[in-house]
Amino acid sequence: MLLFKNLRSRIPDLADLFKHLSDPHRLQLLLLLADNESSVGGLAKELNMTLSAVSHQLRQLKTARLVSRRRAGKTIYYRLMDDHVRQLVVIGKEHVNETPRPRGGMQYRTDE
Repeated sequence: MLLFKNLRSRIPDLADLFKHLSDPHRLQLLLLLADNESSVGGLAKELNMTLSAVSHQLRQLKTARLVSRRRAGKTIYYRLMDDHVRQLVVIGKEHVNETPRPRGGMQYRTDE
């Protein structure tokens, strides 16, 4: 209850964060950037996406303050904004790896 009371006014912001994390393309970009910074071209090649599509998703992530960028000459490199973002990605990955996904989609555990 305390967590809810402390976050009540920020719930729309928290929902927006999870909205950005829910897109599979953006999530793949965050997973790649969890290890190292990368250029748009490197990310596009790794994900077999167009430069335009990757740039669009990275703009969304930058607007959400999930990634930052730096310029080196003509190349722009992206990285996770901070360790909080990396923790979100890692914890999410750990959560889905805890138990095998049941056939037919996600189900809630009822044995607790």
